[in-house]
Amino acid sequence: MTLRRFVLPAVMSSLVLGLSACGGGASLNPFNWFQSDGVKEVAVVPEGGFLEDQEYRGLVTQVVDLQVLRSTGGAIIRAKGLPPRLGYWDAQLVAENGGRAVDGVLTYMFRISEPPYRTNAGRPKQREVYVGRFVSNARLQGVRSIRVIGESNSRSASR
Repeated sequence: MTLRRFVLPAVMSSLVLGLSACGGGASLNPFNWFQSDGVKEVAVVPEGGFLEDQEYRGLVTQVVDLQVLRSTGGAIIRAKGLPPRLGYWDAQLVAENGGRAVDGVLTYMFRISEPPYRTNAGRPKQREVYVGRFVSNARLQGVRSIRVIGESNSRSASR
């Protein structure tokens, strides 16, 4: 009887202490049996990516002029585009190939947003859109030519 009084608590306490020393990932630890693992964060990304990550702008109809101007620390690419009618906006030179030159050619797409409403055609001088982009000397290493692409044509400038 006295043996049972001392042995049973000793065995139980040694089991509890032994199991509590198990790692946090093990399910044998009685102190972790009723605890939650916390909130698991899961990223939900729709097929095709998010709308704000997608390019909604089209190419300008025609690239009329392209100039590469030397600047401190690099160059400024200046392009003039001609959309089909008045009201085009949000123009930008978007780098292709992650902004890296392929075979010595640095390529940009002349992207522009269409007006949300019907507009007049206007004269060509009224429709001209200018864009510019600075390119550092580090990006220009090994570049022999810069090309800007429009919908119906492209222009190139050699260094």
